[in-house]
Amino acid sequence: MALKIGERAPDFDLPGVDGNRYSLKSFEGKKAMVVIFTCNHCPYVQAYEDRIIAIHKDYEGKGATIAAINSNETKNYPEDSFEKMVERSKKKGFNFPYLRDEDQSVATTYGATHTPQIFLFDENRTLRYTGRIDDNWKEPEKVTTQDLREALEAVLEGKTVANPETFTIGCTIKWMK
Repeated sequence: MALKIGERAPDFDLPGVDGNRYSLKSFEGKKAMVVIFTCNHCPYVQAYEDRIIAIHKDYEGKGATIAAINSNETKNYPEDSFEKMVERSKKKGFNFPYLRDEDQSVATTYGATHTPQIFLFDENRTLRYTGRIDDNWKEPEKVTTQDLREALEAVLEGKTVANPETFTIGCTIKWMK
C-alpha cells in the first residue's frame, strides 16, 4: 500500500554509493526531502537523470535535498547491482546520495511501484507530493507541467501543493520472486 498524502516518511538505513550509510536523520535540517525510487537500467530513469541532477542543484541551496533509492533485484537485472550503481553515479556525476535497498524493504514500506517514482516530504517528513517529475519523460523541451518543481516550490514556501498526486510514469520495480 502506497504512502498517502499527510503520512510520515518511514525511516530507512541504507548504504550509499559514496561509502556512507543514510537514514532520515542524515537529512535533518532540510526543509524538503525528495525520495526518488530509481535504478540504472530503466530508460525512463535514464531520460530523467540530468533533470534530477538539475533539480537537486537548483533546490539544494533553498533547503531541499534528494535521496535516490534503487530497490531492483539484481539476479535478472545485474546492471542495477551496487557496483554498477557506483559506476553510474560517477559517470553521470550524481550530486545527491544514491542508495541501495537490497532487501526491497524500503520500497515495500513506501509502497513504491515504479522507477522513477517521487515522494516529496516537508521539514516534518510529512508526505506532500507523490508521482512523476514532469509530464514528458522523453522530450524535456516539450515539458508543460513541472510537477516536482512546482511541488517543491510550494513546500519550501509553506503552501499547499496544488496537485499533490500525479500518475507515475516509468518502469515497474523489479521484485524478487
